[in-house]
Amino acid sequence: MLVSVLTVTWNSVKHIADQINSVQEAAEGVEYEQLIADNASKDGTITVVRQKFPNLFFLSFGENKGFGFANNELAKNAKGKYLLLLNPDMKLERGSLARLVAWADDHPRAGVIGCTLLNSNGEFNKKTAPRRFPRLLDQLLILSKLPHVFPFLVGRYMMSDIDHEVDQRVDAVQGSLMLVRRELYEKLGRLFDPRYFIWFEDVDLCREAAARGFEVWYTPVVRAVDLGGRSFQRRSFLWKQKNFIVSLFRYFQKWGIWQS
Repeated sequence: MLVSVLTVTWNSVKHIADQINSVQEAAEGVEYEQLIADNASKDGTITVVRQKFPNLFFLSFGENKGFGFANNELAKNAKGKYLLLLNPDMKLERGSLARLVAWADDHPRAGVIGCTLLNSNGEFNKKTAPRRFPRLLDQLLILSKLPHVFPFLVGRYMMSDIDHEVDQRVDAVQGSLMLVRRELYEKLGRLFDPRYFIWFEDVDLCREAAARGFEVWYTPVVRAVDLGGRSFQRRSFLWKQKNFIVSLFRYFQKWGIWQS
């Protein structure tokens, strides 16, 4: 098996069928499998997946234990040389998996690879671009909401200077579309650190990769439409703030406040 596509759903009924169909088109000529885990959806997501795609590997959890937990459970059952983490509101281009795998094969030290993410209008989405490793000041500014008015305050962290048309090594890429080499997964014994429920698990994985001698890369060789966390938008502001702060604390507790 060349590629295992791992998708975690939570109330994703409006998008999951389109995503699965786009994966089928993207995988032309590639031996692949798609594995899906549902984190206790209540909107019919489970029914859609089971009825429309009965041949897919599917896990359904009675409670939501987080993005990282669900991906780790899927990875235990994956057989691919590469693990492609793909959110349920993503749409891949036809034939794109072959290009992505060929690129990864040409870069054997790349443990984690991210691609160009576009918004629904087909424009480069700066909010989902690669980022530099977070510093405490960056995150305090984000919590203050000042960057909504003065975005330059977090320009370094958000890589506002990125040339998204060029292959380049980066600190971290988004977990919404992330190709992980099996060798990295096997060295870690899991995908994501289980201490994170949501937020920072993807940057933590990129940091783990770098610490083990792997490289993290961004490439525009593949583009995908990212509809932008539609399910996640259902969460309240207070829930998001609480979970962001908890994960932020755990990240700096693990890596140190002064790391950058």
